[in-house]
Amino acid sequence: MMEPTQGPTLLGVDVIWVATILAAVAAMAVFVAIYAALSVRDPMTKRVKALNERREQLKAGITASTSKRRAKLVQKSENADRIRQFLESLKVLQDSQLKEAQTKLLQAGIRKKEWAVGVIFGRMMLPIIIGGFMLFLVYGTDNFAHWSPLKRYLVVAGAFILSYKAPDIYLKNQITKRSDAIRKGLPDALDLLVICAEAGLTVDAAFHRVAKELGKAYPELGDEFALTAIELGFLTDRRLAFENLANRVALEEVKGIVTTMVQTEKYGTPLASALRVLSGEFRNERMMRAEEKAARLPAIMTVPLILFILPVLFVVILGPAACSISDSFIGGKF
Repeated sequence: MMEPTQGPTLLGVDVIWVATILAAVAAMAVFVAIYAALSVRDPMTKRVKALNERREQLKAGITASTSKRRAKLVQKSENADRIRQFLESLKVLQDSQLKEAQTKLLQAGIRKKEWAVGVIFGRMMLPIIIGGFMLFLVYGTDNFAHWSPLKRYLVVAGAFILSYKAPDIYLKNQITKRSDAIRKGLPDALDLLVICAEAGLTVDAAFHRVAKELGKAYPELGDEFALTAIELGFLTDRRLAFENLANRVALEEVKGIVTTMVQTEKYGTPLASALRVLSGEFRNERMMRAEEKAARLPAIMTVPLILFILPVLFVVILGPAACSISDSFIGGKF
């Protein structure tokens, strides 16, 4: 019987077999990319669907009674009070920490202040649960017996530190995402505020109108402006409403807008001209951030270029020649 002919090899590896696997991976990546491109969902679809479902429930009369909703609120309040009493009994609940946690929750878009007690409770309980489990797993079992003492200590210490910092890391990530989303819509919001001010609308009406117009494009910014418009309508001190806006958004740009609004309310300076200047500055800053990202792109692409693109080029260009030379030496032609 004739032996099957062996294909070209490179360093003892069949080139055709490797090329087949790479082609299969590339085909799979193409299918995944096509699926991701075709399955892009409209972010407003889910909200519209939820509103329609709520409307149908209201039509059918299938809504929770007031007593049930009140019972849920009372139950949540009781749970928060129990956690608060537990933390106060351990002398670990401080007013400064509670206020800081509440501020972070507001900046992350979480309106429930009672969750601040849960954040402090999580800082205390997560190291006990996760760190204690890792401590038992490393020192109480033989799974990590072959590790050095330093490596085991670093793993346990890292588990304790990460579990303690987990709530703060989550909140910081949410604050960053929300701040970036709000920053993108600030120039457009200021332009609309200028138009509303020149049209003769009051400040609270202008904020309400801008929130209505930008709610679909920038929902985070729309929520903040809508809440500010509501506070301007019922708070006795209008300055407090602007200060609340600055506290809820972790952006220096919003603090500048708040300062301008406060000065306008206090000294009667023209609002439209000041907002127009701020809008121009914010647009220039947005363009500068885009140019900065574009300038960093060559340096960022250097590592992927060296690791993934250049080796492929070397294989494609030098692979056939290397296979031919290898087959020539194995065949004994030289």
